[in-house]
Amino acid sequence: MNATAFIFARGGSKGLPGKNIRFLGGKPLIAWSIEHAHAVKRIERVLVSTDSEEIAAVAREHGAEVPFIRPEELARDNSPEWLAWQHALNYLRESNGALPSAMVSVPTTAPLRLPADIEDCLDEFEKGDADIVITVAEAHRSPYFNMVKFNPDGTVGVLIPTNSVIGHRQDSPLVYDMATVAYVVRPEFVMTHNSIFEGRVRATKVPVHRAIDIDTLLDFQIAECLLDIRRRES
Repeated sequence: MNATAFIFARGGSKGLPGKNIRFLGGKPLIAWSIEHAHAVKRIERVLVSTDSEEIAAVAREHGAEVPFIRPEELARDNSPEWLAWQHALNYLRESNGALPSAMVSVPTTAPLRLPADIEDCLDEFEKGDADIVITVAEAHRSPYFNMVKFNPDGTVGVLIPTNSVIGHRQDSPLVYDMATVAYVVRPEFVMTHNSIFEGRVRATKVPVHRAIDIDTLLDFQIAECLLDIRRRES
């Protein structure tokens, strides 16, 4: 397999300013993703797509390639990351004359993943019947039981009603949260489609404690606590 990893890290985080280079466990957040990608032998290159020269400098310092700066229009709050994926793959096609057999996205927001979680995604992708492999973790809340919505009359009801009475969350259908641990995708699919679920999607499961998705200061503080627990137990 010819796999190339990309880490997409824009500079304008609103939930936690400076998130991608904020120090977690003694190193910048982005360094965790770079190290995880380098630890996977099937990944031949690790590149960072960013609009920030500061992030680019930190990424290079920790061993990633940053061969281009992402255009501003692909790094706004409302810019779909899918377009950044297409931009990155266009760079590979133009610079190498071909696309890799797999693109691996290793988000900065999941620093508690293990390289084995990426390996699991690659294993699932290599089975050959998926356009993209995502990661999921068991959800804390269920739309069939304890997730609600406001009705037009101001009352509140369960998000997904059922014909049967569900008295406990454990009695509801098992649902999962999408995690940002890793994505493995067929490059041709990205270039010809607009979103994940337009294709054939497979998933690998990761435990909740490795699926932390850092978007806010609270998320970051939870990650610090979990990392401290991991280090004390190792």
